[in-house]
Amino acid sequence: MTADADIFTDDFRAAPYWWDGTPRPDLGQPQLPAGVDVAVIGSGYTGLHAALQTSRGGRSTLVLDAADAGWGCSTRNGGQISTSIKPDLATLARRHGTATARAIHAEGHAALDWIGRFITAESIDCDFGVVGHLHAAHNAAAFARLAAEVGNEPAGLETGARVVEGAALRAELGTDAYCGGVVYPRHATLDPGRYHQGLLERVAAAGATIAPHTPVTAIAREAGGFRLSTPRGEIAARDVIIATNGYTGAPTPWQRRRVIPIGSYMIATEPLAPGLADELFPTGRTVTDTRKVVYYYRLSPDRRRVLFGGRVSAGETDPRLSAPLLRAELVRLFPRLRDIRVSHSWMGFVGYTFDTLAHAGRHDGMYYAMGYCGSGVAMASYLGMRTGLKVLGSQEGRTGFDELSFPTRPLYSGRPWFLAASVAYYRWRDRLNL
Repeated sequence: MTADADIFTDDFRAAPYWWDGTPRPDLGQPQLPAGVDVAVIGSGYTGLHAALQTSRGGRSTLVLDAADAGWGCSTRNGGQISTSIKPDLATLARRHGTATARAIHAEGHAALDWIGRFITAESIDCDFGVVGHLHAAHNAAAFARLAAEVGNEPAGLETGARVVEGAALRAELGTDAYCGGVVYPRHATLDPGRYHQGLLERVAAAGATIAPHTPVTAIAREAGGFRLSTPRGEIAARDVIIATNGYTGAPTPWQRRRVIPIGSYMIATEPLAPGLADELFPTGRTVTDTRKVVYYYRLSPDRRRVLFGGRVSAGETDPRLSAPLLRAELVRLFPRLRDIRVSHSWMGFVGYTFDTLAHAGRHDGMYYAMGYCGSGVAMASYLGMRTGLKVLGSQEGRTGFDELSFPTRPLYSGRPWFLAASVAYYRWRDRLNL
């Protein structure tokens, strides 16, 4: 394939690969109730898990979304499941003290364990599997840091991780681009579209009303709760849950000032030649690397395609423009894919935070959970569930995140004007192998 040849398949779609098997549901526009016990803003993993708890707990529940149900990152992510906590224990201990740091890391372990049990208990058919995760080192210094972390895991928070290098690394991944890595055997994968659809069905069966294409334009305090304004009318709600993550908007300015929407881009390749998937991904694990501008990738559930994601531009761009850049990185890692074409290209906004931690709590009377920093499949589900329990008044709703302050920065109002410079800086560091 020449450099100027068309890299797209004839049936290319600028839409998530997952939507082929699970199209966005046509839920119509149900009549809005005049009042409910609980209004949930956002129909992704966080919102649906919260709604599942409140509905099953006997509270009338309305889930509102500005677009199709699950249109955001809950059906656009790569389907990788981890413990979801980015800062290491030592970093968190310096910020918050050892006890809080351990509590936060324990929540990451709990979220990973819980989501597998939940999917099994609810019989959600979503290709869930514990396949493990390889975190690969892009240089020797990064590998040394990874090996040191694995060798110093605190008692009670062991991950079962093991260091791989040399021939063992080649047995994990068919590329010479890395000098070593760490395998986390408990990490898992699923099909995010099918998982979301399963959640949606269970929330509806529990009695909640789901109203897509009904954006909330304003929220006002009133006696006994809140009044939500939408283009289709107003709704009174005793409790409100904000579950908008990377799509948090103007109606909730306090949360908007604390979440940084960052575009994450993905491609799916056309089907691989027979046997090639087994050569390149012999263990079938998910993969990330140690670069600051990280790439993440895996095989599709049927092991026929590579799903490859990351950030490839300083600012937001069209998925048709990001696809060639992602493909070039994929080919750099796996030269045998030099002739591969792209069948799907898409993007979604992940919700980052200034302290790289998820946050859950209550502000101005409204509950919220958000800021999963690109690792939200398990944590969004878990904190959504816990938030629903909080609304019900259950002590089981408490989490290790509850006492954390939710930081912002001066002059930040929700538009990340600093993002282009930050990405350029970290990409420069990656090129220098720092």
